[in-house]
Amino acid sequence: MQETPAGQPPAAPRLPPAFEPFLYFRPAHQVLQRLAGPVLAFFLEDEARRATTAQLYVVPDAAGPGAARSPAQATFGGAQLAAGVTAGALHDVLEGAENALRAHGQQSLEIRAYPFCYDPAGAATLSETLRQRGYEVSLAEQNYYLDLARDYEAHLHPSARRRLSQSRRAGLVLEQEPPWLLPAAYAFIAACRAERGQPPLSLSLSRLQELFRLFPHEYLLLSVRAPGSGQWAALTVAIQASERVLHNFYPASPLAFNHLSPAVLLTAGVHQLGRDLGLQIVDLGRSTLAGREPHESLLRFKRHLGGVAGLKLTWRKNL
Repeated sequence: MQETPAGQPPAAPRLPPAFEPFLYFRPAHQVLQRLAGPVLAFFLEDEARRATTAQLYVVPDAAGPGAARSPAQATFGGAQLAAGVTAGALHDVLEGAENALRAHGQQSLEIRAYPFCYDPAGAATLSETLRQRGYEVSLAEQNYYLDLARDYEAHLHPSARRRLSQSRRAGLVLEQEPPWLLPAAYAFIAACRAERGQPPLSLSLSRLQELFRLFPHEYLLLSVRAPGSGQWAALTVAIQASERVLHNFYPASPLAFNHLSPAVLLTAGVHQLGRDLGLQIVDLGRSTLAGREPHESLLRFKRHLGGVAGLKLTWRKNL
């Protein structure tokens, strides 16, 4: 275990990882969360391979009542594993984490695991190991994704395919926007979410601008513009979250464009971007309301986009 004081970047592994760390697990990304307490880092090292084969970052609850969590503020946490890591080896990592948290006076640990589509084998090993250790699923969410090996338009629901054709006939245009437009884009996305009764944005404008500045290749702003006026009809933030996944983050469109459903055309652009980057998955995200119940209309829309249903689990254990 390595403990990093508050305000410092979380520890990196001593040996190079035998996998490409998820973006949200990189110390350079985690340090932006600016936590009040320390970050505990746990690594599984394979001396024969001279590589780190598992990593887990956990944040103790500094203010009480001792509810530690992974992640602190990112989209997901949990243990990322190299191919072939067994449940037995992962037990050792989790045992060390639980003992360290007890020493820090923690009463429970919540792990918001990554969606299965990010690493199906790793997610399955993590889930089975957590279950064996007495963790319980506190929240099971549907997480839809697009398989980039499949043709986008061919797998659209007929109604979505009609919307795509209407958007094209109306002259709507896909664009990649420069980061200096982020203030206007942020206001646009926030307004769209407000008029649709969706939760407010989880990131502040300054945090989003910082992410675009520090990760210029991983954070991109895509839009659909109306012809003539150039008015935005839809916007999204596309995040390359791993070596195989592009995350469609904060997609938004105003009610005034509902008749065209420009989000279908926007998603076509995200799909093509993922292919251009050589990725395998577009993560369309979960659709859960504040009360933790499914957002049925959003789930239906993702299915109409050709989304494949997957799981995103949150686990909890009293220590």
